[in-house]
Amino acid sequence: PRLATLVPDQPAITIVKDRDPAGKPIYKSLTFKELEAYSNKCANGLTQSGIERGMRTLVMVRPGMDFIAIIFALFKMGAVPVMIDPGMGVARLLECVRQVDLHAFIGIPLAQLVRAINRKTFRNLTSVVTVGRQKFWKGSTLQELTTNASDIYNCTKTAPDETAAILFTSGSTGPAKGVVYEHGMFNAQVRMIQKQYNIEPGEIDLPAFPLFALFSTAMGMTAIIPDMDPSKPAKVDPAKIIEAILDHNVTTTFGSPAIWKRVAAHATKNNIKLPTLKRILIAGAPVPWRVIEQLHKVLADSADIHTPYGATESLPVSSISGREIIRETRDRTRQGDGICVGSPVEEIDLRIIRITDDPIENWSDDLLVEDGTPGEIVVAGPPVTKQYFNLPSATASSRTSDGHQIYHRIGDIGYRDKKGRIWFCGRKAHRVETENETLFSICAEAIFNEHPEVARSALVGIGPRGNQHPVIIIEPNPVSFSKGNQRNRLTNELLILAQDNKRTEKISEVLFRTTLPVDIRHNAKINREALTRWATQKTPGKQTRL
Repeated sequence: PRLATLVPDQPAITIVKDRDPAGKPIYKSLTFKELEAYSNKCANGLTQSGIERGMRTLVMVRPGMDFIAIIFALFKMGAVPVMIDPGMGVARLLECVRQVDLHAFIGIPLAQLVRAINRKTFRNLTSVVTVGRQKFWKGSTLQELTTNASDIYNCTKTAPDETAAILFTSGSTGPAKGVVYEHGMFNAQVRMIQKQYNIEPGEIDLPAFPLFALFSTAMGMTAIIPDMDPSKPAKVDPAKIIEAILDHNVTTTFGSPAIWKRVAAHATKNNIKLPTLKRILIAGAPVPWRVIEQLHKVLADSADIHTPYGATESLPVSSISGREIIRETRDRTRQGDGICVGSPVEEIDLRIIRITDDPIENWSDDLLVEDGTPGEIVVAGPPVTKQYFNLPSATASSRTSDGHQIYHRIGDIGYRDKKGRIWFCGRKAHRVETENETLFSICAEAIFNEHPEVARSALVGIGPRGNQHPVIIIEPNPVSFSKGNQRNRLTNELLILAQDNKRTEKISEVLFRTTLPVDIRHNAKINREALTRWATQKTPGKQTRL
């Protein structure tokens, strides 16, 4: 509402509506005044459908104008949007639904079909709204509810600690969990992100992760919704991303490393420059330094890449610029020291505690480890969640409290250097504990990734923790080898690399896969849980040695 008054004619959202016969995009935009009016119509229409304050409402709508208007309408109403990744598959999606006990459902026809087939899971719904054509299922369409609705709506006076949304984790390192977001958390995120990256109202943003379009509009930027399938960022057409950046003079953008790996390669190969970009934010998984190096070649000298660190439960936590990575930390990463994720952002209290899988009910300073020593990262601050929805055990195991402040245990291993920067070593669940030492995934994998024929690698442990056998799984470059003798040669070269570094000298088994499985949200985090199961079946008791 404030922006609709301040900058009524500034575009708030722009989408690709269609393409002409030559393939050129045909764009459609909503100004802030128009978005405010449409969001108010949605709020009035959804209220008419029976959705009220506090009602948990699953939203399964494609990124675009309807999605953004609906989410802001639910915030205005004091209702609670629930967001679940559709890419996790129907079975896992339904399990998330059972956790939440939904009151209402807003979805496209395909999502409504899933709901209709699984009626028992959705039996407690009191409101169903279809975004698109209504079929054989009950409920109203968004068009029916908004056509004659008023474009004036008085926002509900929500409190900072009132539940604003439930956002499910991707489930890449365990069961997906519903993270409870409060209105104050969203407000803090907008404030902190805007300040951290000096984002100005009036800028042009390309959010390649759907939820971040909400941040774009909240910060007074114009959101250019990219022409892509957000559930498959690794398959994005880089030419379409570049097309949108150049067509709209985009100044800032956020996306997965999987997207920017493709864009960087395409822009470099075709000698394309992106002069209007001031910043590229890349998050969701560790960002390869080679991608950062490539992107710097297509950006203006004054522009930079930033790799914010955090999680669904806590964002932002820390950040580092690409130029600092190339200048100061890249070589240490290549040697196995971990990935530097920068200094904690303002308002974040970050601490490193000793590694344990046990719950920690009460905080004690005895938990802290010395700088330079790997431990579990815990954080507190305005954008940090207090709980998972309806999962008291998961909440208890992921937090500790000193009586005044709640600290969230991120589940990542890292350490603090002499400059106060945080170095990420891998997920706690992915550490490999042998009889004599503990290996951290990111640190060990970096050694193997230095081989020119290795695209990616993954460290896994076979057996019970404390007596695990470390195995490195290699995704070779596609042109690396196809015959057995080439595989043997590469295996020997990798084991020689391993023996020359103290972090990997005990790794004596190498396995190969054409591709490594990745997470559903960013298509960039390696699914080491699946690889552990695969490796256990693949090599029961076998070892590949020099």
